[in-house]
Amino acid sequence: MSIQEFAKYLEKLEKTTSRNEMTAILANLFKSLKPAEARVAVYLALGKLTPAYLGKELQIGEKLLMRAISKAYGIDLKEIEAKYKNYGDLGEVAFNVCLKIRNSVNKTANKNFFDSLTINEVYEMLFKISEISGEGAVENKINAFADLLKKLDPLSAKFITRIPLGALRLGFSDATILDALSFLSVGDKSLRKKVERAYNISADIGFITEKFLHFGIEGLKKIQINVGIPIRMAGAERLPNAQKIIEKLGTCAVEPKYDGFRLQIHLKKELQNTSHKDYSKKSDDLYKVAIYSRNLENVSAMFPDVAAATKKIGYEIIFEGEAIGYNPDSGEFLPFQETIQRKRKHNIDLFSKNIPLKVFVYDLLYLNGKNILELPYKKRREIMEKIFPQENKDTEIVLTKMDLVSDAKTLENKFEEYVSEGLEGVVVKKLEAPYQAGARGYHWVKYKRAMKGELADTIDCVVMGYYIGRGKRSDFGIGAILVGVFDEKSESFKTVAKIGTGFSDEEWREMKKRIDAIKTKEKPIEYDVSKELIPDIWARPEIVIEVQADEITKSPLHLAARDHFQETGLALRFPRMVKWRDDKHPQQATTVKELLKLYKMQLEK
Repeated sequence: MSIQEFAKYLEKLEKTTSRNEMTAILANLFKSLKPAEARVAVYLALGKLTPAYLGKELQIGEKLLMRAISKAYGIDLKEIEAKYKNYGDLGEVAFNVCLKIRNSVNKTANKNFFDSLTINEVYEMLFKISEISGEGAVENKINAFADLLKKLDPLSAKFITRIPLGALRLGFSDATILDALSFLSVGDKSLRKKVERAYNISADIGFITEKFLHFGIEGLKKIQINVGIPIRMAGAERLPNAQKIIEKLGTCAVEPKYDGFRLQIHLKKELQNTSHKDYSKKSDDLYKVAIYSRNLENVSAMFPDVAAATKKIGYEIIFEGEAIGYNPDSGEFLPFQETIQRKRKHNIDLFSKNIPLKVFVYDLLYLNGKNILELPYKKRREIMEKIFPQENKDTEIVLTKMDLVSDAKTLENKFEEYVSEGLEGVVVKKLEAPYQAGARGYHWVKYKRAMKGELADTIDCVVMGYYIGRGKRSDFGIGAILVGVFDEKSESFKTVAKIGTGFSDEEWREMKKRIDAIKTKEKPIEYDVSKELIPDIWARPEIVIEVQADEITKSPLHLAARDHFQETGLALRFPRMVKWRDDKHPQQATTVKELLKLYKMQLEK
């Protein structure tokens, strides 16, 4: 498929907000693609070069892009900057400049000015740009991107220019692609769950699309777990109290809930099918470690201490655990905001020494060639007890504590015990349940300190923008923020609170700094906001914060769950920020569906 034809599909997607129409457009796109083009088409349509776990980025910011546009079209850089200030979108700048240049050239030369590139050729050029490094890398990237722009038609230039900034503005994600594959095959979304099963154990939507176009749903059934490719993580449901949990789960397993960050750790044997032992290598060198965060980002380089400890296990394995920082002298756990400092790209060795991590293993997904997702939790736990040490102060990776309980009083006592130790609460697990990759369900139920109030949990919200400060806050330039929750049906973010209290001076300055780094002139297409709540500065959906509130109330202004109540939505009463959730992707924020459940639980209280 040519890049021009592909760009026309992207234009259709950009012009609609209808989820069903987007699904149909994507289905038609897939119908027009060769299987060998599918993976590249999906990556480009999502504004990426690779799935998240490979983390390949172009690393070209706004200023470098403006220089590339200036160089490509022979336009003074100041003029490009002025146009960007006017449009607020470098894609539109590239489109309009390219259109003007091409129209002028076509009139004099009576020919098309641009080359007819395929999407695969454009992708290869982008990928090569991402590989440029070393001395002179900045100028070489600018020159290479300018050379690419010269070969593109105006519409293609618009969308390709947006990719380095992560601002393709098409308003859909992997979920819509899964629906589109089902729609392509059977004309509706009935195959979605079967397609999603493959995606849950092989989190590469481009690979899934390519396989589906090649082999159909039968081909997806053959996809198996591959050590090194992350499995989409399971999620926990909420219930309001110990009694409700016992009624729902019966006799169950209770584990402490640590306030750290979630890791999925893969250990793969590098030497396969060897007939003799290679004594030139140390035993731990026979294994390669990959560590993934909650949002499936590869964070292996950030945690060399965890990787080294993992190599000592000596099995091909995939397991999950909670990493929490601790004081090596006292053994006391550190607050989340200190633990999260370990998630960094610089000064890694220094922070590894100052903030050592303990990983508490709580589930096992794969072992020595066997997918054990479908085994009941109690069997997975038995296997874990044979592999991981418990209560070992000198080991970085230990098995989390677990108690069997069958009555509400005992569960409540365990909860109070862990809370008194400074932990968040407990996670309660159904003994007979499999690991539900990519799903939230009652196989796991979380019971936290925050659930003791009217509101049964904290809310993870996406920061949508800010309002300029007045009075004392005029010094900060920010006086309040607008936040929203994720609506899975429409793949949009709907407002749930305007937060103006609960921040320290330092936190206000940090919030403004973070938003200014991702601000955008126009409202992101994914946002659903009433006109009364439009902020002074919009932010792209990238920042997630944890919010505590007194309760959930109905609101005539906020739009979360508006389609459920018709004339009112749901809002948070007296919201205040608890902490940054840098370990979460925006689409891992609290959903409208979860908010409704919390509201109903509040009414029951």
